[in-house]
Amino acid sequence: MPINSFDEYPMSWKPDIRNISAPLYIAIAHQLEQDIKDGKLMPGTKLPPQRELADFLDVNLSTITRAFKLCGQKGFIYASIGSGTFVSTDAASNKMLLPANHATSMIEMGSVLPDNLVNDDIARFMKKMLNEPSFSKLFQYSRPEGNAWQNEAVMKLFELVNFQTDQPILLGAGGQNAIVGTLAALFQPGDRIGTDPITYAGIKTAANMLGIQLVAIQQCQGEMTREGLLYACKNEHIKGIYVIPDFHNPTTHTMSVETRKMIAEVARQKDLLVIEDAIYSFLKEQPLAPIASFAPDKVIYIASLSKTLSPGLRLSFLVTPSTLRKKIIETLYNINISVSPLMLELAARLIHEGVAQTILEKHRAYAKQQNALVNKYLGDYDILGEEECIFRWLYLPDKFTGVQFELLASKAGVQVYAAERFAVGNTKPVNAVRLAIAAPEAQLEQALIILKDLLESNGDYAFVD
Repeated sequence: MPINSFDEYPMSWKPDIRNISAPLYIAIAHQLEQDIKDGKLMPGTKLPPQRELADFLDVNLSTITRAFKLCGQKGFIYASIGSGTFVSTDAASNKMLLPANHATSMIEMGSVLPDNLVNDDIARFMKKMLNEPSFSKLFQYSRPEGNAWQNEAVMKLFELVNFQTDQPILLGAGGQNAIVGTLAALFQPGDRIGTDPITYAGIKTAANMLGIQLVAIQQCQGEMTREGLLYACKNEHIKGIYVIPDFHNPTTHTMSVETRKMIAEVARQKDLLVIEDAIYSFLKEQPLAPIASFAPDKVIYIASLSKTLSPGLRLSFLVTPSTLRKKIIETLYNINISVSPLMLELAARLIHEGVAQTILEKHRAYAKQQNALVNKYLGDYDILGEEECIFRWLYLPDKFTGVQFELLASKAGVQVYAAERFAVGNTKPVNAVRLAIAAPEAQLEQALIILKDLLESNGDYAFVD
């Protein structure tokens, strides 16, 4: 008979393991996952200690440990050493942040997309390539490395962000694919990686898929602290960290040079691998040197073109330490994260002929125009983001949580994303939402008017059916 099975026993979760056919640990994990999905266990709920739950169910401790491990690898629960196990803050959130269906009338301020004003410029440039005798050769398989001329183009692009490297460039089919390939190559299921407490949703979905646990690192003024990193190394046993130093997604923060140097120093001291996601760096007019320039032997630097040139240019560029290069190449090959030779050649020509730099300037000018509009309507609120950034971070009045405001905005016809979607582990998210600002000007203005009216309402907003 279970030791603690009387009804009044104070436990936050009491699974029913009667009449189960699956292996016991799988059944317990499935019930825990289902209770979280059904809202019976709310985000942030502290689960019973594993030994206590094992006593209550009259099962071996290892059964509970295996069940919790399964749910932890899927991102539903989060174990904090010394504090216990909690339902993850984002357990009930959809982690896949996809654009709204074009068939709907929803104004897209959720997914971060660059403006499409330059796509015609790229199309005209591409048409010139169609008439070349060698054009058909661009429909071949590709390799993880480009040729010398293409590598030279990438190096030319890196100069725009104060990054110089003597390492060969590896190629991927977009930034997210490069992140997945890097994680798969260098980490194992059960490994822990440090991140900001609020971070890019794509690293969360990738980590969940690969069974890697993200650990929130202590921050001060929006940046990781040395003390927080050292604590995570000693107590959370992290093997690496993931950072977005420029226009952090979703908070828009740009990391100081001092913190970049500190991360490089700790990475060397504690043998950490750093994944530096520089996806937005090309948008900055006055970029700072990347972390990779301070610790090239510890940093995997990832840049891409989809957010800075055009979504259709699904290209990413990886600079890796020479000791890790072979592992990453093999992984990119094995999971077929390869690039289109056509897209690579197009990108290289755009860069060499100065078209890419012109496109970047156009994107910055458009972002400034859009952000001026954002400031016009929401400038009285606490909203973060530099004028070249293509998204903003809006702190909400106390009467709203991020989830509540996201639902209200969606009902009113505007898609935004709540802070809860970006929270790591048991981090308590701030009341905030991320606003993408690349919608056409008329749509953006309409959306901003709706959002301002929602912010000023007291639950009495008049929704139009």
